[in-house]
Amino acid sequence: MKKQILFLLCLLTVLPTAAQQQKKYISQVWVSDQGDGTYRNPVLYADYSDPDACRVGDDFYMTSSSFNCLPGLQILHSKDLVNWSIIGAAIPYALSPVETPERPEHGNRVWAPSIRHHNGEFYIFWGDPDQGAFMVKASKPEGPWSEPVLVKSGKGIIDTCPLWDEDGRVYMVHAYAGSRAGLKSVIAVCELNAEATKAITPSRIVFDGHEAHQTCEGPKFYKRGEYYYIFHPAGGVPTGWQVVLRSKNVYGPYEWKTVLAQGNTPVNGPHQGAWVDTPTGENWFLHFQDVGAYGRLVHLQPMKWTNGWPVIGTDKDGDGCGEPVLNYKKPDVGKTYPVCTPQESDEFDGFTLSPQWQWHANINEKWAYYAGDQSIVRLYSYPVTKEYKNLWDVANLLLQKTPAPNFTATMKLTFEPTAKYKGERTGLVVMGLDYAGLILENTDRGLTLSQIECKKADKGNPEQSNATIDLKEPTVYLKARFSTSSDKIKSSEGGHDQIVLCNFSYSLNGKKYHNFGNTFQVKEGKWIGAKVGMFCTRPAINTNDGGWVNVDWFHIGK
Repeated sequence: MKKQILFLLCLLTVLPTAAQQQKKYISQVWVSDQGDGTYRNPVLYADYSDPDACRVGDDFYMTSSSFNCLPGLQILHSKDLVNWSIIGAAIPYALSPVETPERPEHGNRVWAPSIRHHNGEFYIFWGDPDQGAFMVKASKPEGPWSEPVLVKSGKGIIDTCPLWDEDGRVYMVHAYAGSRAGLKSVIAVCELNAEATKAITPSRIVFDGHEAHQTCEGPKFYKRGEYYYIFHPAGGVPTGWQVVLRSKNVYGPYEWKTVLAQGNTPVNGPHQGAWVDTPTGENWFLHFQDVGAYGRLVHLQPMKWTNGWPVIGTDKDGDGCGEPVLNYKKPDVGKTYPVCTPQESDEFDGFTLSPQWQWHANINEKWAYYAGDQSIVRLYSYPVTKEYKNLWDVANLLLQKTPAPNFTATMKLTFEPTAKYKGERTGLVVMGLDYAGLILENTDRGLTLSQIECKKADKGNPEQSNATIDLKEPTVYLKARFSTSSDKIKSSEGGHDQIVLCNFSYSLNGKKYHNFGNTFQVKEGKWIGAKVGMFCTRPAINTNDGGWVNVDWFHIGK
């Protein structure tokens, strides 16, 4: 009888209850849904860069650029385009080619995806600027997803999107990255085979934006009535606008119209995203806004069709080009759904990686132990490369997106370094082109805690320590407080980048926190916003084992 009871208790520790499975996360720091039938922008105050979305029945699904971060192509789900949850990732472990040792491919790999549903299957296309256009598919958005297929090889092929025509033919629109292709500001179309696994024609340039729409990129392909439509941004990431092309022939000639621009609003560069409709027949457009340190935030705009052209946002002067809304009536989807937001805080009571987290490179199975029965994640120390200069070179950074203009990130950890050697490190890090953090290290004098920062980490500069203390106990609470100024960085492109400051503190008992070190100005990463999280490293030595850190919890709060 005791064995049976023990067996049932074990099951209860492993299997989530129905309530746990159905419970939705609600952020303490940013909620778009105002609870009165309206919403505020951005609907996602987080770096879901280059978003694309589709509707299947009553459900909306979104994905976004993930670049070097794994799991890649995170999948978000919504019932009303305002309240979103992360439900999985289309690239759970690694991107080819897999190299050893693991290295972050900063700013490379997964650029500007598109997500579509056709004949009962979900498809995601994206461009890898160094390899070409890739595709994965799945019968369910949660996965499992197929292994990536190289649909069209070629350097500089980016921002890919498929279109299934009524006659059964399949096309793909894409742009070119000037850094790899030697050409940009043009949009091209090619034909794919019926399975959408291979290009069967060369690409044909169908639009040249050099004169009127420089840096045109990020195209999305649609068909409405007798017209083919290509929605694309132009004018640069922080300063651009949204253009729509239309033609009755898939290869053009295309006429164009600017349909969304900043106008007199504070929403700079409103562009690159997804047109979706609701079950009730409304039209909406998701796009991003680049704000600098926090990356590219997702906005939702009303959209209507006038004389065969979309008008996005509010068109106050009637010229056919709208401006972004800051607050608006929620989409009419026929029902009202509960408030929810993408997951942030983590108690580490699961047995797999929670969906808000991403490593900074292809995942090594030896990096972590998800001990849900102990409500911890254990990060094992992993050797840095022989060429190591700073954390920019480290793959096993476990990070998540910043979720609001003002918030705190707090974690409780217990560091258990090996007694065999010195130099293992762990802690809380705020990662970008510049980074800072609270770092525990096993030194000749014992455990130390330092507040460190590294300016121009991508250039190989060393870290500097702003403050250091000795630790008598291995358990410590680390906190980073983020705050956004109303001022902007005038020297940034367009002068739109926010000034985001971060202050650090620590506690030995989880109650009284001590300010520590210097104020840090947060900096974005390579094509991504700053991220916050943890790591555990050892020196670049050959050894048969090492230490670890047990992280009890990680909380995002006010």
